[in-house]
Amino acid sequence: MGEEITTAEEAAGNDLVLAFGRFLGAANRLEYVLGRAIEERCGISHLMYEVLLILAREGGQGMSMRAISREQVLTTGGVTRLIDRMEALGLVERAANPADRRGRLVRLTEAGAARAVEATRVHVENIRRHLVEPIPVGHREWFAEDLQRLSRSARDAIPRLR
Repeated sequence: MGEEITTAEEAAGNDLVLAFGRFLGAANRLEYVLGRAIEERCGISHLMYEVLLILAREGGQGMSMRAISREQVLTTGGVTRLIDRMEALGLVERAANPADRRGRLVRLTEAGAARAVEATRVHVENIRRHLVEPIPVGHREWFAEDLQRLSRSARDAIPRLR
């Protein structure tokens, strides 16, 4: 199974634990820096931006609150409050769900689509600056492929953990 860890010092200095800590630290700092830029330059939170993208991928038909909560791993109550704020900003609208008379669908407004474009321009610029440029040119394609592998592996592990 690998090396035996018998002391706190060995635990704290374990190469795999340190590597994972660096990975999480980088991801958390990047999320903060990139999310902050979207907030400052576009006036929306990173989470709102992600919801705009989710809705844009679905096209004009819209999505139920439950579907949005599954995409964002939020409670339906949390999504409802988020959509309320986004609706107040004019970014989304609720519409009747033709498949469920009691249900509502959430759709992008024109203002929401425009904000998604604006925020994506900011986001892409910052991804280049803070994620792509620090990696040597010859490693970038490998890095992107490795991230995709990690993401798939983690996604595939989730059902077994529940």
